[in-house]
Amino acid sequence: MFVTRLTRNGRVRSYMAQTSEMTDPPEAETAWLTVNDAGPEASPSAVEDRLDRERAALADLPEPGPTSGPPGVSSRERTTSRAVWRDSVDDAVDRIHEGELRKVVLAQALRTTLETPLSVPDVLSRLGDTYPDCYRFLVEPEDGGSFLGATPERLVSLRGRTVETGALAGTTGRGDTPEEDEWLARELLDDAKNAHEHELVADAIGDQLEPFAASVTTGSRRIRRLATVQHLETPITAELEADEHVLTLVEALHPTPAVGGLPPDRALRTIRETERFDRGWYAAPVGWFDAAGYGSFAVALRSAVARGDVATLFAGVGIVADSDPDREWDEVDLKYRPVLDELE
Repeated sequence: MFVTRLTRNGRVRSYMAQTSEMTDPPEAETAWLTVNDAGPEASPSAVEDRLDRERAALADLPEPGPTSGPPGVSSRERTTSRAVWRDSVDDAVDRIHEGELRKVVLAQALRTTLETPLSVPDVLSRLGDTYPDCYRFLVEPEDGGSFLGATPERLVSLRGRTVETGALAGTTGRGDTPEEDEWLARELLDDAKNAHEHELVADAIGDQLEPFAASVTTGSRRIRRLATVQHLETPITAELEADEHVLTLVEALHPTPAVGGLPPDRALRTIRETERFDRGWYAAPVGWFDAAGYGSFAVALRSAVARGDVATLFAGVGIVADSDPDREWDEVDLKYRPVLDELE
């Protein structure tokens, strides 16, 4: 496989799959155009020819112009009523008390009808302004529609034998003043329910990395602040025992307890029996990898599926032994806000 990348200033960088060293990552504020060719007929010249064609096609596109405002929401419909949600959370808590589960993540979907058709590029642009330190993503299948979002959660990054990941679990809102913000952050750090939920995720990620790692290092727990919420976050790094493809690590880590639960098989069975919608790509790994097997994947949270004037948003919360259905309902609302704010 040959991969060629074109930077915004016109420089071209190429490398082969057999090469053990990869070119430097792109600089900040750099746009990359990547084309791939594989198989017995693959050659650098074929890739260069295709790159020229793709570059010419991009050059012919009109200027995008100013970003439009939100399309507006004319109606909302939750897939799960509050009564059903209470029953679902209570049932999950009962399973935890009975020893069947340690944690399970239950999700909801919110179907919105828009006043005007959605401009996906404009939504992504606005999400980039509001959430500059999140991973924006867009997947557009051939049969139409768009799966998009801005997720704060990295699943795994690999370069050489160095792995970077982390636990992101435990949520509270943002304050109206710096003092209230700090109070909420301290309350989150000291909250036993959120601390327990977070520790389950961090411990499980370490266990999932252990078969591949020569060493695993867990950093200090901290607060991750976003525009509408604050999370507990623990950075985790590892040095691999041997060379691995990033997809091997994706397979080992997904789904983390932050989107599935523990034990994984029982949690997934509970999700299938309880949730009133098909998750589809929600909470799936989304990312990239290169010819050397290095890459970076995030967890597709704070996301929506959009088609025409309909957008369906997704959000989930971790249920543990002392979860309260009404508090978890409010947390789901918080997690809808990143995408919903760009629609209303």
